[in-house]
Amino acid sequence: MIKIFNEDCLETMKNMAEKTIDIVLTSPPYNNSRTSHTDYCMEEHICNYAFYDDNKPNEEYCQWICDIFDGYNKILKPNGVVLFNISYGSENPTVMFECICDICRKTSFMIADVITWKKRSALPNNTSPNKCTRICEYVCVFCRKEEYDTFKTSKAVKSYSGTGQPYYSSIFNFIEADNNDGTNELNNATFSSEFVCKLLEMYLPNGIDKKDILVYDNFMGTGTTAYVCNKLGINCYGSEIDPKQVEYAMDRINGVKTSPKDNDLAIFNWGIN
Repeated sequence: MIKIFNEDCLETMKNMAEKTIDIVLTSPPYNNSRTSHTDYCMEEHICNYAFYDDNKPNEEYCQWICDIFDGYNKILKPNGVVLFNISYGSENPTVMFECICDICRKTSFMIADVITWKKRSALPNNTSPNKCTRICEYVCVFCRKEEYDTFKTSKAVKSYSGTGQPYYSSIFNFIEADNNDGTNELNNATFSSEFVCKLLEMYLPNGIDKKDILVYDNFMGTGTTAYVCNKLGINCYGSEIDPKQVEYAMDRINGVKTSPKDNDLAIFNWGIN
């Protein structure tokens, strides 16, 4: 079951049934565009997003993200997780940290882990005389504050001590994966199937059949999260305000349109049961 709603994610979550989502896996706009959104920008695609201003005042952006997390609190099942890919940009490097602090202060959620995503290639920002060339982004793992000791991962018990203390398999907070599945004319900030697969492998709850799991990506873009879930037999909902990206995503899921990595079956052979 794959559904992508062509609407603002706040509207989707308002109409979604409570406590239905197992995992939120998404990446918001980073609020680091050089220019504000204009009609010309939308028409010519010179901004990062055609239907969204990616240069809001930081306070406005952080409040918008907190509103979204309030939506997550409604739809997320008990002990579910939010896998929130976010990074900083050269134009506005502090907003990532301001946003994370506001989520922890103003919503029901807290950070449980931070995963480093090392990409295969680095951003070409070598024109800077003093800033590092960034090859990593981050996934903030959020859980409800009262569920810090109980939120679900794919960890399995490997053995027990003489006193009955369980020892678990390791899930390391580091992923190395492709930058994306190939660029397209609609979105130059996409996930990679490999990245999504590895995150799901880490956080699909044990003891639950895949067909009973529901993933939500509220910034679906060109559909990588839904594409991977469809390949793995996992249910997925998505929200995307750009109708052209929704059309692209559904064509990709239905095999009408493909990205260069879509047929790399090795990506999907990690033993996700």
